[in-house]
Amino acid sequence: MIGFLLKGVLRDRTRSLFPFLVVFAGVIITVLIHAWMGGARSHIISANANFNTGHVKVMSRAYAKHESQIPNDLAYIGVQQLVNELKTDFPDMIWTPRIRFGGLLDIPDENGETRTQSPIFGLAVDLFGEQSPERDILNLRQAVVRGRLPEKAGEILISNQLAQKLGVHLNEQATLMSSTMYGALCMYNFTVTGTLDFGVAAMDRGAVIADITDIQVALDMQDASGEILGFFNNYRYQDLKAIEHCREFNQKYERTNDKFAPIMFSLAEQKALAEILDLYDYMGSIIVGIFVFIMSIVLWNAGLMGNIRRYGEIGVRLAIGESSAHLYRSLVYESILIGFFGSLAGTLVGLGIAYYLQEVGIDISAWLQKSTVLITNIVGARITPVTFYIGFVPGFMATILGTAISGLSIYKRQTAQLFRELEV
Repeated sequence: MIGFLLKGVLRDRTRSLFPFLVVFAGVIITVLIHAWMGGARSHIISANANFNTGHVKVMSRAYAKHESQIPNDLAYIGVQQLVNELKTDFPDMIWTPRIRFGGLLDIPDENGETRTQSPIFGLAVDLFGEQSPERDILNLRQAVVRGRLPEKAGEILISNQLAQKLGVHLNEQATLMSSTMYGALCMYNFTVTGTLDFGVAAMDRGAVIADITDIQVALDMQDASGEILGFFNNYRYQDLKAIEHCREFNQKYERTNDKFAPIMFSLAEQKALAEILDLYDYMGSIIVGIFVFIMSIVLWNAGLMGNIRRYGEIGVRLAIGESSAHLYRSLVYESILIGFFGSLAGTLVGLGIAYYLQEVGIDISAWLQKSTVLITNIVGARITPVTFYIGFVPGFMATILGTAISGLSIYKRQTAQLFRELEV
């Protein structure tokens, strides 16, 4: 039966070519949308985790309430002991303290007077620790545009855009003007050893990277930091596991009223990322559903047109005794064959294009010039196991649904009418 139907489909292209092309195009679009949405979601997660939230983040309760203001006066004191406890309690994670800070970066002239200055936002990380993961997390080696990474205390990195704006040269002195943990004015001299291009517009506009020990001295934050970030050992965010770690950690301190007690948040609980990630998931599902609906309508019309063209054939088959149910099933089987081959071809082509976008990506930096969203300038697709079969769902559903609806007209054909049609 299947062989007979397959021959009919292949020999009569007028009954199969248009439905095949509709399914083929629809599956390609579905695969690409799924891969692209997954890629954008992945880039948002990785950029926010690496530069801001970690997979989980530990802060003091007071700091967490005003986190957007970077309140280093509310930072956690006793960081080293807390990091050691976290490493013991959660050995499946990598822990690293950070300090975020703001201020002015002042560039002096040959006379020591201000030549130019600019507001900056800074990130203090462990640059010199032998087991520090920060160089890999921030991808510092690949991000260097000019110069080198810091090798000793008193050396910093600044974004390449900021360096061009200020006219800073390598090995030139720069003075950080900020406030200490206790609210006093501080001025601390650094040497600029390199410039960076993170590929993240929000960071490239004015970021400064310094060693955490230098900033602890400059801001009078000995053994203190605003944040402690945790990353899973494989550097892949696991939402359920992160939430479980947060629940377990926070239970230890839930009975204390100390506003400086530590509290842990997962990535999804910060910066409204849960809503953003859910939005991406909903949009992907809605778009796929829309394409299933559109393809079903198109294929329904194609089925109606095909049935009109095959009016005589259907009438003869009914007149010689073929049951309406059998004829209806044969049309559905034909649609399954068309849907299978159309979905297969569309999936292969869609995966090929998605793989290219995954390796090369698309530069969206022109859309991010004033954006504060942490997402890489180059966004590519991401192929997951679901991408391999998601196109088959709309492909099969659309063809079968379209044929099932249009084929209902078979049951409306009357025997008396058939003989009049055959006489003509």
